[in-house]
Amino acid sequence: MKINGNAIRTGMVIEHQGSLWRAVKTQHTQPGKGGAYLQVELKDIRNGTKLNERFRSSETVERAHLDQKEFQFLFSEGGMFTFMDLETYDQISIDRDLLGEDQVPFLQDNMTVIFESHEGNPIGVQLPDQVSLKVTEADAVVKGQTASSSFKPAMLENGVRCMVPPHIEAGTRIVVSTADGSYVERAKD
Repeated sequence: MKINGNAIRTGMVIEHQGSLWRAVKTQHTQPGKGGAYLQVELKDIRNGTKLNERFRSSETVERAHLDQKEFQFLFSEGGMFTFMDLETYDQISIDRDLLGEDQVPFLQDNMTVIFESHEGNPIGVQLPDQVSLKVTEADAVVKGQTASSSFKPAMLENGVRCMVPPHIEAGTRIVVSTADGSYVERAKD
């Protein structure tokens, strides 16, 4: 499906220069001279190379057609991660590199994910937008900092460091964004 060059969004997969690329970062730029364009950082899905491209609104790019299906995460062994198809119960194992280093810490047992494939080849996994995790360590609150909207560093059960509000203590469950590992809210469970 053809889309305008300025319609590319983060996470979108496009066909460009004969390969599949995932948009990692996008930035709309409007210089003082000339027309506006979209600066896009692309990552090759197959080999991981990065490319910076500029797309104007008058250009069109091919958005890759991805097959998406729900899978359940079962376990990891070595560098392989095993998922199960929720309809057929077939299991598939994918390499850690295909999953992405930023997503690995947020995978939880029995988590339902969206498995993406292109022409039968797996190309990635979409995690839920948010996950609930337990705080294992949290720095003490400095007296007087509670008046302003300050945050303090905390360590989560998955080993990720996160900035949390002063009222969050060790042992508290919080909701974290899987996109950037940022604090969203206190968990309601």
